[in-house]
Amino acid sequence: MDDLLPIGRFAKATRLSVKALRHYDELGLLRPAYVDPSSGYRYYRPAQANQAEAIRILRSVELPLEEIGAVLADGGGDRVAERLRRHRERLEARLDEHRRMLAFLQRLLDKEDIMPYEVTVKELPAQPVAATRTTTDLRGVATAISDGVHAVLGELGRRGIEPAGPLQVVYHATEVLDTDTAAPIEICFPVAAPFQGSGEVYGTELAGGPAAVTVHRGPYAEIGPAYHTVSGWVADHGHELAGGPREVYLNDPSQVAEADLLTEVQWPIR
Repeated sequence: MDDLLPIGRFAKATRLSVKALRHYDELGLLRPAYVDPSSGYRYYRPAQANQAEAIRILRSVELPLEEIGAVLADGGGDRVAERLRRHRERLEARLDEHRRMLAFLQRLLDKEDIMPYEVTVKELPAQPVAATRTTTDLRGVATAISDGVHAVLGELGRRGIEPAGPLQVVYHATEVLDTDTAAPIEICFPVAAPFQGSGEVYGTELAGGPAAVTVHRGPYAEIGPAYHTVSGWVADHGHELAGGPREVYLNDPSQVAEADLLTEVQWPIR
């Protein structure tokens, strides 16, 4: 017991909070060397500071906790190097995205004409689709859509069914996703005939009817002004929104430059 540090002193030595140390214990990332059976109080050895520092640094570069556990379990070498390389690529991609959004914000603040959107009314046909549903916020929407696309296309492929149209995403809330609020979305592929599915991938029908429609050209992350334009147009013309909006992806991001991506925004109205 002579070389054990109580959790409070260990927290100060490692610059981790007591709350964080308790959480890492629960997750199995950093177990105390000794737990008093009567009080439940945690004690740590000074040598555990190296592991605590590794966790602190990995958290500071936003490595997910489950991946931190894998890094610590690997203990070094090529496997750790590969995990860190993949995370570095994620961080670099995120940095590129932040740079694009800051440039976009500058154009907004400079009042450049970045909203050249023409809004029309289109009569949408009722459309059978194969779909899957999830809940996400703005930060997780790209991953949620990608996972949904793989799930739906995988199920269609197993049944030998080809999609009858481009990917559509339905946002089941009149508010567009933001970073603080999670909302349900539905990832859909049109099919020629009603799809009989169950579980994760199911068949449904997108309702037909009038919708205010515009087309956004450019990165998906810069689609916000298209929504502002459509919702403003709907209010100015005396219509009412009749449910959440839809996005229809008119071309393939693997085949065109990001600046040439085309996304049709459809907002049902009454």
